[in-house]
Amino acid sequence: MPYAEMEDAVVSGDAARARSLAERVVEGDDDLAAAIDAFAAGIQKVGELWEEGEYFLPELVQGAEAMKAAMAVLQPALRRSGTESTRGRIVIGTVQGDLHDIGKTLVGTLLSAGGFEVVDLGSDVPAAAFVEKAREVRADVVAASALLTTTMPVQREIAAALASSGLVPPPRLLVGGAPTTAVWAAGIGAAWAENAFQAVAVATALVADRRG
Repeated sequence: MPYAEMEDAVVSGDAARARSLAERVVEGDDDLAAAIDAFAAGIQKVGELWEEGEYFLPELVQGAEAMKAAMAVLQPALRRSGTESTRGRIVIGTVQGDLHDIGKTLVGTLLSAGGFEVVDLGSDVPAAAFVEKAREVRADVVAASALLTTTMPVQREIAAALASSGLVPPPRLLVGGAPTTAVWAAGIGAAWAENAFQAVAVATALVADRRG
């Protein structure tokens, strides 16, 4: 299989090509894990280019959409084959009062590419809905994005709701968004990720800590 093409499809932000290549993998009964690794290499390259200042938000979003298109084809095939494994379950959403969706969607896409089972609640999500869904799917992590200073207090509400949820151990809370900081996160008892790529590493550590 043209694994280099898969990587390039994501780097170039070509969602249609990424989807087509993923469909060829499924139809040809090829190595699903190897294909996912190839697409993941592409999104990793996108992250590196972004950090180096070569890519900006439009390229970042296009790369994420290409990755998302490929995973939408490959993940159902993995489930059908019985070989799907998950590094952890994550409930993600943008908090109540905030309609920003791009950053949260990018984080969810990268987490999914990183092997996590991700449940995306969308935007304008109240604290209780995060907890309810976390209980339903037995989430390891709740990831809550706030892009406005006026909606940051909802992240504190989520922290309190998780602490009093009765879930043992309670899901770990990961917060992010432009106005958030490490200090803010520590103050509400949450972990913090500065960007979407860092979120994958932080989520990995949180799952290991919760399950350990």
